[in-house]
Amino acid sequence: MPAAIWSKVPSIMETDQFTLEEANALVPWLAEIFDRLRPGRQEYLALQNRLDELLQHPSETDAPTSNEELTQARASVNRLARQIDEGVEEILDRGIIVRNVEQGLVDFPSQRDGREIHLCWIRGEDQIRFWHDTDRGFAHREPL
Repeated sequence: MPAAIWSKVPSIMETDQFTLEEANALVPWLAEIFDRLRPGRQEYLALQNRLDELLQHPSETDAPTSNEELTQARASVNRLARQIDEGVEEILDRGIIVRNVEQGLVDFPSQRDGREIHLCWIRGEDQIRFWHDTDRGFAHREPL
C-alpha cells in the first residue's frame, strides 16, 4: 500500500507565512478541495476494510473470484490513495499544514505579536476565527 501523506506535518516550520486576509482568501478553495476529497476518502476506507477482510479470510471454495476481487480491491485502494495524496499535496504546496483530512483541519503558519503561530481552520467554518501556538493544536485554539 502506498505511503499516505494525509496527516503530513512538516518537522521544520514552513517559510511561507500567511496574513489573516491571505489565509481567509484560501478558505473557499480549501473547502472545495476537502469536499472533493471526502467521497474518495469514504470509498477508500470502505474498500480498505473489504481488502482487510479478504486478506484475513480468504475463501477456499471460490478462489478465482476471491483472487480477482482481491486484485480489484488493491488496485482501487491504491488509486484512491493516490487521489487523496494528490489533493493533500496540492494544499501542502501552498504552505498550508494539513492536520486531518477527514475533518478538513488545517493550520496556516502566521505571526501574532511578533511570534510564530498557526491560524486554524476546520471545514464548515466560513472564515478563520481561531489561532494557536505552534506547539499546541486544535484543542488549544483561541479566538482571534
